[in-house]
Amino acid sequence: MFLEGMVGTKKVFMHRSTSLHIALVAAEPSGDHLGAALMQAINAQIPDVSYSGIGGPEMIAAGMQSLYPMDKLSVMGLVEVLPHLPELLRIRRQLAQHLIDNPPDVFIGVDAPDFNLGLAKKMKAAGIRTVQYVAPTVWAWKQQRVKILREVLDLVLSIFPFEQEFLLRHHVPSIYVGHPLADQVPLNPDPASARAALGIARDVPLLALLPGSRVGEIKRLSKPFLEAAAMLAQQLPHLKVVAPMVNGRIHELFEQQRQQLTPDLDCSLVDKQADLVLEAADAVLTASGTATLQTLLYQKPMVVGYRVNAITYRLLTLFRRIKIKHIAMANLLAGEALAPEFIQHRCTAEKIAPALLCLMTDRQQIDVIQQRYREIHRQLQQNAAKKAADAVLNLLGIAPGQ
Repeated sequence: MFLEGMVGTKKVFMHRSTSLHIALVAAEPSGDHLGAALMQAINAQIPDVSYSGIGGPEMIAAGMQSLYPMDKLSVMGLVEVLPHLPELLRIRRQLAQHLIDNPPDVFIGVDAPDFNLGLAKKMKAAGIRTVQYVAPTVWAWKQQRVKILREVLDLVLSIFPFEQEFLLRHHVPSIYVGHPLADQVPLNPDPASARAALGIARDVPLLALLPGSRVGEIKRLSKPFLEAAAMLAQQLPHLKVVAPMVNGRIHELFEQQRQQLTPDLDCSLVDKQADLVLEAADAVLTASGTATLQTLLYQKPMVVGYRVNAITYRLLTLFRRIKIKHIAMANLLAGEALAPEFIQHRCTAEKIAPALLCLMTDRQQIDVIQQRYREIHRQLQQNAAKKAADAVLNLLGIAPGQ
């Protein structure tokens, strides 16, 4: 490995006598996936890299020494976080001290800005270089955060094209790397093969349910999602519903809700396999989040439903913190509401079911949506993990490929 130094204005690369140490922190499955892809891309170029911090099963499999369980950080919302705040602050404080005592060459926060920006501030003060992988949504709300980004980050790795323009305009160093999911999902999905793998006939109408990866999401979204699917089944004979579950705990909670609310619904729960289910589906009912991007990449019409704690929603609207027309990433990327959004009090089965029926029966609308999603997919294909790895190594002065 080689470390870049400066002689006048000429770059030189100096031999590293010690292995590279990278600290990363991810807080949820989507971040775990991004972090693992980045680690694998770095490993492909640099031998003997050590990783520490907080990650999930994918990052651990890629070589991460996770100092705390990732699910300790998987809390979302203003009010929802309050009961967990003392533990979150304790974890951040202890992790910061550990990293200061055992300094990495670079700290990389993978999404989770509420946790990671505070940690990055401590790392920066200790002389450790800092990177944020996935730009905080300062363009959507909390725009005062831009100043914080300038102060605590050496680099932002943007996964969406509109983010970099905003960040550079506010003098935040940023590189657009694209999204790893866009590189992994095929441009030409094969629903027939996916259905065969799931044991579902080609001519059966298939709805995918993605109610979220957090316990709070399951508690708030199970009822409207399952009841909307049941109402849709009344209109579409032989409707099959499949819900991929991110882990055993979520599976158990959602299954309890299914048995209680819609015991007669033809609904199968599968562990993981979200990609396979999305590829097979005719349409998707999903929580807001990374799942809307996954659905877009598989070019499937979708309806987005979401609820947060009532007090959280009241505070957000009271202080007018949200600066955007849409919350679903699929709609933000498209620049229009191709995916109907039903948020908070509008997230009801009575409103969701008719929108789903339209997206499963209106062939002209389906064709328009699929064409636009395919265009966006192409824009996001940037070999993201490799570009992100190169950017991190360049920041460290390490010649990529050495």
